[in-house]
Amino acid sequence: MKKVLLPLLAVLLSAPALRAVTAAQDTVYSLESASVTGARTPFAPGRAARLVSVLGAPAVAALPAAGVNDLLKYVSGVDVRQRGAMGMQTDIGIRGGGADQIAVLLNGISVADPQTGHNAFDFPVDPADIERIEVLEGPAARTCGTTSLLGAVNVITRRSFPSNGATLRLEGGSHGYFSGGVHSHYAAGKHSGSLSAGYSRSDGYTRNAAGGLNTDFRARRFFYQGAYTEKNAVLRWHAGMSVRDFGSSTFYSPRFDDQFEHTLKTYTALQASVSAGRFHLRPAVYWNHGEDRFELFRGAPQKYPFNYHRTNVVGLNLGGYVDTRLGKTAFGAEMRDEDIISTNLGEPLPAPQAVRGADAQYAVGLNRADISFYLDHGITLRRLSLSAGVTAAENTGNRAGFRLYPGADARLTLSDALALYASWNTSLRMPSFTELYYSVGGHLADKHLRAERMRSLEGGLKGQWSGVQAVASVWHHRGTDMIDWIRDLADADAPWRSVNHTRIDALGEELNLQLDLPVLLGRSSFPLRHLAASYAHINQRKAEEPAVQSYYSLEYLRNKIVLQAEIQLFPGVGLTAAWRWNDRVGRFQPFVWQDGKPVAGEPADYTPYGLVDAKLTWDVSRKQGTGIRFYLSGENLLDKAYVDHGNVPQPGRWLKAGVQIRLSQGR
Repeated sequence: MKKVLLPLLAVLLSAPALRAVTAAQDTVYSLESASVTGARTPFAPGRAARLVSVLGAPAVAALPAAGVNDLLKYVSGVDVRQRGAMGMQTDIGIRGGGADQIAVLLNGISVADPQTGHNAFDFPVDPADIERIEVLEGPAARTCGTTSLLGAVNVITRRSFPSNGATLRLEGGSHGYFSGGVHSHYAAGKHSGSLSAGYSRSDGYTRNAAGGLNTDFRARRFFYQGAYTEKNAVLRWHAGMSVRDFGSSTFYSPRFDDQFEHTLKTYTALQASVSAGRFHLRPAVYWNHGEDRFELFRGAPQKYPFNYHRTNVVGLNLGGYVDTRLGKTAFGAEMRDEDIISTNLGEPLPAPQAVRGADAQYAVGLNRADISFYLDHGITLRRLSLSAGVTAAENTGNRAGFRLYPGADARLTLSDALALYASWNTSLRMPSFTELYYSVGGHLADKHLRAERMRSLEGGLKGQWSGVQAVASVWHHRGTDMIDWIRDLADADAPWRSVNHTRIDALGEELNLQLDLPVLLGRSSFPLRHLAASYAHINQRKAEEPAVQSYYSLEYLRNKIVLQAEIQLFPGVGLTAAWRWNDRVGRFQPFVWQDGKPVAGEPADYTPYGLVDAKLTWDVSRKQGTGIRFYLSGENLLDKAYVDHGNVPQPGRWLKAGVQIRLSQGR
């Protein structure tokens, strides 16, 4: 009990925050918002028939987080399993699922990685680019596509700018950490856009048995977006690149502590929104490219050959909706081509291809196409909002032909303050290329894996009063042919095998409460601005297998608690903080290094842990849109030792200090 109450008391006394202290009325974490990911047919704010959590731009600035991965730690239904620090490699799951089981979107465009979900959240955007992050929980094939087995995360960048301006950010901290970024934006008549670039590095927080760096990193990112606006049409485009080099310690195997990885990703997309009377068309075309080099022994291909992979995903969305007296009807089709060439993932190529800049060849590869059609209808009748639809999908990789994935959502407004909602939805997810073919380094893959399928039933109650926002929900998932990597704990030399579990049933509950203290108490100057508490619980009905270690479906967050608050200490000075408690189900076999060699220990359960994070900000405003922000932030302030994956220790206390300079020129 002390382990729970003492961090909680520390959070409350230090007056943590969820929102920026500069604008108490600007909600940055909302449970009631119309969303791109929430429905094909957009509802007015507060009328959405599904639960969508939203982290707004003020949260991005106020929370002690380095990027999208860290920000998602504060959403109750999201499981953030870190391997490296500062988002170098993070597996993001929703409601007990793994990193491959959610749709990952950038401005509504899929950026999911068919090779592996480990690097799916390698976004090229700078924090100053982000307008909001939307999280949709639960299966959503009819609204977010066929990769959304258990939900979706959509990162929305700022698209409109009232003036020209720029932001410069510099920060440094523990473990040789340095990060810098620049963001500029312009608005000129019908044209607008932004350009950002960032760099970060660290020496890392651990060393290998030989004393060398093994969690160090270097990361570079670039992002450009633009828009052209006419009366009834908007054309938008973006292009981004993310390049990362990081020591991956024991990320993939505890027997080797000097692993290393290089990743390069590029994202391009062109989107349009055209209105003609009742008709609204939203076509889009995109291309995502990725390159990955994995080194089991860092810088030593003579000891074990490096693994090289190159992926290309090309997609076309042709969709829209029509608005009539009977409601809004969405329709469309998506075609996506997924291609990989590799040194070890896929079938033999007709002719090997040279790896650019390396003495190696791509010898194998795979290509598959995903085609889907969707139809969805939504209607609002006074107090009742309804939507229902179906997605018909086929993937050339599973030879199952077209399958239908229906769903329906409903929301009943009981009063101005209360509403009931319910939903029933289905979805699927194709195996990743890694799950199908990765049979090296202690892994044994099955290329005949079947697609995962999920059905979900959810219901809840939403309440919103002056200064109070609350949501209570309960859900049940039934997954069939669930994919996981498992190994026999009784055999220290047993390989990790990719398998289809027969079925997993999960029952979960979530509670969310937010208090806007100045509004609730009727005192605009009240220093304690905001308090928030959330709790998520999951119970999987599939019995645990004591002799089996699981990477994903048998390891999940049984309990997660997040407490957050905000205080305004002085004008322009605010303190933010949060306490998170994670209780994970699962077992792993710990390894310890003795005389430079890994030695297997007895199987152990994951240990629950609680972490305290905080950020102190001081805003100095010069004039409208121009100013300087100084900040101090710390993660894991109580220096707690913990793991999210077995045998991959996480950083202790990590402190950072920085400055952000904002410049703006009015029109």
